Amino acid sequence: MSLRKYLTSRVFLVQVFLAVLIIAVLGFLFMHWLTFTTDHGNEITVPNLSKLTEEQVEEKLDELDLDYVLLDSVNYKSDYPKFSVVQQDPLPGAKVKVGRKVYIKINSSGFSSVKIPDLINKTYREAVPTLKALGLEEGTITYVPNLGKDMVLEMRFQGRNIKPGDKVLKSSKIDLVLGDGKASYEEDLGTDESANPTEELPNEQ
Repeated sequence: MSLRKYLTSRVFLVQVFLAVLIIAVLGFLFMHWLTFTTDHGNEITVPNLSKLTEEQVEEKLDELDLDYVLLDSVNYKSDYPKFSVVQQDPLPGAKVKVGRKVYIKINSSGFSSVKIPDLINKTYREAVPTLKALGLEEGTITYVPNLGKDMVLEMRFQGRNIKPGDKVLKSSKIDLVLGDGKASYEEDLGTDESANPTEELPNEQ
């Protein structure tokens, strides 16, 4: 039998058909196995863990066959309960596979203390950024007569004077006493002259 006749024979066509069929079946089985081993389509929606305690996080994730890793605590945030979740990764609503780890950061137990910086004789524009850089807040501003306009003369906390180096909790409000710049040398001079008037010279005879 010639090659041309063999390629057009029924035996050859049946063999080709069987080969294609075998390849198709093997391909289907491989894709099915791949889907099974990778849990394709079996995804879990990450829940919102915000403001939950670590115990509540563990209980909630166990129900979903997820795990968690506690990374660290963050600076105290007053709008979150102590030791509650402040940040999480992946974010709520993300789709993950079974057993995926969710990384969380929790709120600390309270504000840490910071030292009051030396703001005396600094301008208001210098003082405010310094306070904010330390986690403190600007409180009440009071003006008193002084040549130094907007110059910090005193620092107060909860009605009492404080000095550089004193410790307060972060997020505390620091009240500032500033000069109004309205006092003048002329006023001071006038005050001195009124207190010590110049004596009149006696008339010459």
